[in-house]
Amino acid sequence: MESFFERIRRIVQAGRVARHQTIRAMPRGPSASTLAYVAGVTLGVCVCTSGWLFYGVYQPSPLFPVRTIITIPEGATITDTAYLLENEGAVRSALSLRVLAHVMSDRIQVQAGDYFFDRPLTLLEVTKRITRGDFGLEPVDITIPEGATTYQMAEIFSENLMRFDPATFLMLARDKEGYLYPDTYTFLPNATVSQVLDALERTFYERIRPLETTIASSGKPIHEIITMASLLEKEAWDDDERKQIAGVLWHRIDINMPLQVDAVFGYIKGTGTFNPKFSDLEVESPYNTYKNKGLPPGPIGSPSISSIEAAAQPVPTDALFYLHGRDGELHIAKNFKEHLVNRRRYLD
Repeated sequence: MESFFERIRRIVQAGRVARHQTIRAMPRGPSASTLAYVAGVTLGVCVCTSGWLFYGVYQPSPLFPVRTIITIPEGATITDTAYLLENEGAVRSALSLRVLAHVMSDRIQVQAGDYFFDRPLTLLEVTKRITRGDFGLEPVDITIPEGATTYQMAEIFSENLMRFDPATFLMLARDKEGYLYPDTYTFLPNATVSQVLDALERTFYERIRPLETTIASSGKPIHEIITMASLLEKEAWDDDERKQIAGVLWHRIDINMPLQVDAVFGYIKGTGTFNPKFSDLEVESPYNTYKNKGLPPGPIGSPSISSIEAAAQPVPTDALFYLHGRDGELHIAKNFKEHLVNRRRYLD
């Protein structure tokens, strides 16, 4: 018969065996080297991701094309667009843009059109704009001063419009001198030469329409009126002077006397200056009003409505000379003798 103490010893021994078997059955944990490897990989992924986010997503490309228009063509995919923007320097990496775009949405689409960038943008900002159609094209106000030539217009527009080609403008505007109205216009930065020309020419005919009866009653062709008006724009300082000088110049034409208008030499030389030297007076040009009688072949700039009206309604006079004195006033003379007196009195 088993004693009490033997039974206790047997139970304890059985417990030891069971515990040993349980311990042997438990799976062994990862080694220290495995844990270190996993930790290293995780850290590397975090560092790379952080670097990509900082430099690839939240920092603009160092070659970003500021104040430039980039066109995304119709039908371009996100891949096409990514490589286009990478080539233009707008993003560092085409792959980064593709990844970011797909992270933002599985069905993301690019909006075709002209995009204007006035400052460097991050990859995230670029991606948002091309997928939302945020073109960044803000209207630009451009002022063409009265009397401006087509050459001056070409310079003004090329300074304000990103894709304006001055050579093309001058070629198309060759026969439109004087018929492109000087005013303040509003264009988008991607406006084309044809759009600009259309706006200037359309405005001219809109503004001149109220003067059609006045021009017709003058008895002179509209081309002569516009040409004379372009001279008055350069020669006169205010509305009253324009009408007085118009009377003098039309009278010279009536008696077959050369106009001798200095303003044409600025147009001939393309310099804008109205103070020719004596050598300039001999230049061979149909616009030289010292060597050729009558009006020049066409306008020498874009006249204002005031000048056009003065050309059509001059102050009748038999005077032949005029000058602006040091006193800032216009002085009219009937003949050369009176003109010399005015020169000595107001200029010498």
